[in-house]
Amino acid sequence: MSMRPLGIDGAWVFEPKVFPDSRGSFHEWFHGDDFRETTGQGLALLQANHSVSRRGTLRGVHFADVPPSQAKYLKCVRGAVFDVIVDIRIGSPTFGQWESVLLDDERHRAVYISEGLGHAFMALTDDATVVYLCSEGYAPGREHGINPLDPELGIEWPAGVEPLLSEKDAAAPTLAQARRAGMLPTYEECLGFYAKLRA
Repeated sequence: MSMRPLGIDGAWVFEPKVFPDSRGSFHEWFHGDDFRETTGQGLALLQANHSVSRRGTLRGVHFADVPPSQAKYLKCVRGAVFDVIVDIRIGSPTFGQWESVLLDDERHRAVYISEGLGHAFMALTDDATVVYLCSEGYAPGREHGINPLDPELGIEWPAGVEPLLSEKDAAAPTLAQARRAGMLPTYEECLGFYAKLRA
């Protein structure tokens, strides 16, 4: 298993070895022991999600209250998406920064996003299909969003693709508004939560 940390603490990308042959291909996209060795914790699977999106669909930036928030391990099994991790943890050295990973059905990369981080993606193909393994179930009262087009956040979404947002995501606050409203987790409380998970 080949997982490497991204520039935002608490986010990793998994780059599998794919075995193609005349029948198709095979690859392992999750292995619990290797995952624990790399991240220092296990992934408690409490919910699995599946989304299908037309080209341009922009989902996010989503996050949940810490604790328990919701860690996500996800990959694109059909088509391609521009996946984005946003550090929304107040006090983090990379607060307000974002990082992107291309997830597609050719390289079969997966991304792990720890609790307290924001997540979004834009579909680059029609019928882009993403599957998620989640550490917690969906709880509407704990779920929040930040507008993915917030100019201060400055995510460089792919050029030439018209973003299609849900009404909820389009109406989401900016990062600054979410901070003023007390919606964002702190880096300190996230580190404390991670330590409990790794104990």
